[in-house]
Amino acid sequence: MSKIALVTGVTSGIGEATALLLAKEGYNLIVTGRRAERVAAFEQKVVAEYGVKVLPLVFDVRSQAEVEKYLGGLPDEWKAIDVLINNAGLAVGLNPVQDGVVDDWERMIDTNVKGLLYVTRVVANYMKERCSGHIVNLCSIAGKESYANGNVYCATKHAVDALTKGMRIDLLPYNIRVSQICPGAVETEFSVVRFKGDQERADNVYKGFTPLTAMDVADSIMYMVKCPPHVNINDMVIMPTAQANSYTFYKKL
Repeated sequence: MSKIALVTGVTSGIGEATALLLAKEGYNLIVTGRRAERVAAFEQKVVAEYGVKVLPLVFDVRSQAEVEKYLGGLPDEWKAIDVLINNAGLAVGLNPVQDGVVDDWERMIDTNVKGLLYVTRVVANYMKERCSGHIVNLCSIAGKESYANGNVYCATKHAVDALTKGMRIDLLPYNIRVSQICPGAVETEFSVVRFKGDQERADNVYKGFTPLTAMDVADSIMYMVKCPPHVNINDMVIMPTAQANSYTFYKKL
């Protein structure tokens, strides 16, 4: 019987890459995203290439009502979720806290913290019933240390770090593994979103060094997922060779 994986934020970047690798391993997929056309395109691609089953769901993890509607109301054949990849997240803006945009703060808090909690609450209960499952949270080097003008984004990822530790304790009696991965600079749509569509400014972030790719991070997530049942990778920090910490890079310009 094929295993089931749920991946949030599958419409680009790390979520898309991880879901592709899970499909390659034979997992049937529940995939979520806000952009319907991308969710549909992903479904078509995966079914054609890997022949797995896909349940596409279009909703926003920031809405508890939508999470409860779509994930809380899963058909019975999709409830036995083996792996949850809490990938949906974003950074918006790069302002000092005194010049912060409240709407940007709320988008980050609602997606990165509250959205993760809403999804986990539903899925963890499915896993609890079976005393089996693995939750992987997408954190960041920003969850380990703060950097200039990253204030609220860093705070949300510090929250993910703390929540991951708390989940691991709470879910331990139910044989549910809880892991997190903390990437450094990854060239995805991350910076385009942060700079609100300014492609030139986003491209400048990655000039002079070789950043991680989404597939680099997805490969590492798959290592976690494929560990034997008695092994859990609690925490993994993955960086480009040219990045020492959240703010120190060696760039050849």
